[in-house]
Parts: sequence; C-alpha cells; structure tokens
Amino acid sequence: MEQYEPGRLSGAQLAAMRRSVTSGRGALTRRSMLRASGAGALAIGGLAGLSGCGIPPAKRDENGPASIDDSAKEKRIVFSNWTEYMDTSEDEKHYPSLEAFTKRTGITVKYTADINDNVEFFGKIQPQLAAGQDTGRDLICVTDWLAARMIRLGYAQKLDPSNLPHAFANLAEQFRMPDWDPGRAYSYPWTGIPTVIAYNAKATGGRAVTSVSQLLEDPRLKGRTSFLTEMRDSVGMTLLDLGKDPADFTDDDFDAAIARLQKGADTGQIRRFTGNDYTADLDKGDIAACLAWAGDIVQLQADNPNIKYTLPKTGYMISSDNLLVPAQARHKTNAEMLIDHYYRPPIAAELAAYINYVCPVDGVRPELAKIDKTMADNPLIIPDAEMAATSHAFRSLSSKEETAYEAKFAKLIGA
Repeated sequence: MEQYEPGRLSGAQLAAMRRSVTSGRGALTRRSMLRASGAGALAIGGLAGLSGCGIPPAKRDENGPASIDDSAKEKRIVFSNWTEYMDTSEDEKHYPSLEAFTKRTGITVKYTADINDNVEFFGKIQPQLAAGQDTGRDLICVTDWLAARMIRLGYAQKLDPSNLPHAFANLAEQFRMPDWDPGRAYSYPWTGIPTVIAYNAKATGGRAVTSVSQLLEDPRLKGRTSFLTEMRDSVGMTLLDLGKDPADFTDDDFDAAIARLQKGADTGQIRRFTGNDYTADLDKGDIAACLAWAGDIVQLQADNPNIKYTLPKTGYMISSDNLLVPAQARHKTNAEMLIDHYYRPPIAAELAAYINYVCPVDGVRPELAKIDKTMADNPLIIPDAEMAATSHAFRSLSSKEETAYEAKFAKLIGA
C-alpha cells in the first residue's frame, strides 16, 4: 500500500497555520467540526426538516426557476460561505481573491461567512425558496448532499455555460459527473473533501494502518480507533472495504456495513464516533488510527511528524462543497462570473494555499508551486492521477432512503 507523506510546509505557511489553530480560526477547526455538526443535526432530528416530505418544490421549467437578473445595472453580489473558507490578508481585514475580482470586473462582493451548518442554513433560506422569493443571496456554498436536495427541489438556478469558460475548461475530471448534477448544470465545486485513514506512527509502534479492516479487527488497535459521525464517510469507507461501490449499493449492503461498524462498537474496538475532536486525540496518540478528513491531516502534519495517512487499496471517499445560485437570486450573471473567477488557476492557487483542501481546478499546480512547492506536491491538495482515480462518491439517496439510513446510523453512533 502506497503511503503519502507530504513535505512540510514553508515557514510562512506553518506560522500562519499555528496562529490559525491556536486562535481557533483555522480550517482544521472550521470544516471538520461543521461537517460533523451537520451530520449530527440530521441524526438527532434535523433530517425531518430536510426530507422531501413537507418541503414544497419551487415552480420550475427545464431551465430552472425563472428570475429577474439585475446584473447589468447592479454590479454587485451577495456571497454566503462557511467560516474560514476564504483567503484573507495578514491583518484579516481583506479578501485578496475577492478584491482581485472586483478590480477586474467592477463587481463588488458582499461576502458573509454566515454558514455554520448545512441544516441550520437551509432552515434559514428554505421558507423564501419555497415561497418563490429571493433569499437575499446570489451565491451560496453547501455540501454535496444538500446541493443535490436543492437542485431536486428546484431551489437552484441552471447556470449559463457562456459565463463560465474557465470553470467549464478547468474543472477536474473527478468532479465533473456527480449523479446529482451530471455535467455540473447547476453547481461547481468550491473544494473537495477526501476521507482517508490517518494514524499516529508513535502510537502504533511504527506500524502503518492501511485498511478499514485493520481499524475494525486489529487487536493491537482495540479501543484506540475512531470513525466519523458523518454517515456517508464512515459507511462509505466500510462499504468499500466490503468490496461494495458507494455509488451503487443496496439496502442489504448498507445494513451489512452498519452491522460491521456495530460489531466494532460493541466489542470496544472502536473507541468512539467523532467530529473534529479526533484531531486532538490523534495528535496526542490517545487515538492510534482513525478515519480522518484530509484537510485536517495537512495541518496536523505541520506540527507532528508522527501523523501519517494512507489510501486503502479499496479506495477512499470524497465529498465536496459546492457553489449554487439560489432560485430568484437577482444577480445570477454576476454570480456566474465570480464562480468562473475561482477557476482561473492563479486565483484557485491562492485559495488552495489558504484553506488546504482538494482544489477542483486543473492547471493549478504550477501556480500553487509559486506560492509553496510542498503544497503543490501534496496530493491531499492536488490529487495525483492515481489518487484521483481511486476516489468514490456516495450515491444520491431518495428521501425514503435518507430517512431510513440516517436513523440506522444515528442508532449506531448513539445520537
């Protein structure tokens, strides 16, 4: 099993990361915690608010819901994103990549980091969307499963390819055909989020951990492994280990994966299911090995050379956060131009250097190398061909499946 051990980051990047982590402002805290909180909200009842039942779809034609586009006369955009998901200046008062967009196009961006949780955010905007009203936002960034739901309900506008030449040309192949938006008619990814196996080499006595089977069965790891509270990641990785395809599985396959995880929990092999708090335990060695989000590993490795990761031979899971134009948004063309801006390789490199997640933009490597060569060579940020080829996405679920599967997973993790 090939192991990837990326080079350490530059002094400037390392210092910035340390400041971020110690101040609670880094992507380490931001993204992993909030992915978990979204899953937790579903598990404990938020799913009812997101299921197809009771949510009226917007009226739509084959091109998506009709709306008025004031882009030509109003050179502005309102962009809602997750916290700590945009490059900032050293004094944290400016967003360089957004300012570059305004300088080039004359379009001003009101940027708000007001997404703290997928379920919570959807609860904010769903009433307006259901009523066919403008949410006050022209561009939003949500995780793939929620993007799929919004598209299905008619809550997103179909994008105009003529305004997206860089995005169309430079979108990495592994992100082009999600089953919930084939060909990216309604969305473009902001970042990719791989789920890998991480381990603390000091805690494992130098032994590599390369499979979910080891996490679940190796007696030397008993009580020192953890899985994630995100159903699609923990179940998806287990399905792969069972030889099943997370993009094409049955109810029986899902139940087999749950049963396998349940056995691990019942025997004490699995210490616990975690959100972002696995990072502290892995760093200290209290957790010897676990499922982990790649962006966390990039940052943990900056301070701890014992943190390693592997990609199982069976493959790994990848999800994405995605840019959508909500139904009835008033500045659709401007929003499309901003999406396209982030698919220009120099801009994409600037963003990737700051947030450290998988960049979905082809051609970014030489631009990122100008900023930090070790980052450009890190497959957790720019996957090589082998890594890209072994990624798997969890298939879209029907409302009935989502309700049933989340209930079973909630019971497993004790939510």
